Amino acid sequence: MPLIQRIRAEKPHIFSIMNEVASNFSANGIIAIGASPSISNTPKEAEESSRRARAVVLNLGTLTEDRAEAMLLAGKAANEAGTPVILDPIAMGATTFRTKVINDLLENVQFTAICGNAGEIAVLGEALERTTSPDAAIDTNDPAIAKKVAQKYNTIVVSTGETDVITDGSKVALCSNGHKMMANITASGCVFTAVLAAFIAVGGKHVYDASIEATASYAIAGEIAAGNSRGPGSFIPAFLDELYLLDAETYRTHEKVERIEA
Repeated sequence: MPLIQRIRAEKPHIFSIMNEVASNFSANGIIAIGASPSISNTPKEAEESSRRARAVVLNLGTLTEDRAEAMLLAGKAANEAGTPVILDPIAMGATTFRTKVINDLLENVQFTAICGNAGEIAVLGEALERTTSPDAAIDTNDPAIAKKVAQKYNTIVVSTGETDVITDGSKVALCSNGHKMMANITASGCVFTAVLAAFIAVGGKHVYDASIEATASYAIAGEIAAGNSRGPGSFIPAFLDELYLLDAETYRTHEKVERIEA
């Protein structure tokens, strides 16, 4: 069964610790593809919520000390429960506080996947000193850097850019789907991380393949939505519509993924 159909059949619960800018859009994106969202940023709910979820998203936007504590608790609880944990290292390297929190998470939580733009992944891979904002992606999305990060943290890495890179540290897939309009709205990367979590939740042991399918599916929805909108304002509802309308046939017809074996 295609993963998008499995998401709609199983309705996996995705728990997120999420920034305020992205919360509404991300929840709507999760609902649109057929999964079930919950969002809470208090440490008092982190462990219990993580244990009940099918996947956990730790999103570093609008970071606070309480949110950092909640993420550490949620990540550890999810690891204990065998629940996939996905990290969105927003603006990695931008500030000392943010960098320390992300490094603490990476040292104490085993992540199933790390999803960030090429600049954020480059900082994690020590190929770039810092990013200045969540939107400060670099022009070059180097698969070698993504592979290095995947190997270092024993995880799947999805590095987004004009061409998205998905790697398990050995195999690499390049996805050329997508549209520039997706960079003209806020939180598109945050929504993608949440959608990625839903695909991983139903993908079982096939996290790499699920990550490829999630990346291409999300980008395909953006392509189609861009063709049905006049600008950023009309793109957002069109994009949610296309996430809702995603099916296996649309994926097969539109996907542009090149798989490179090790």
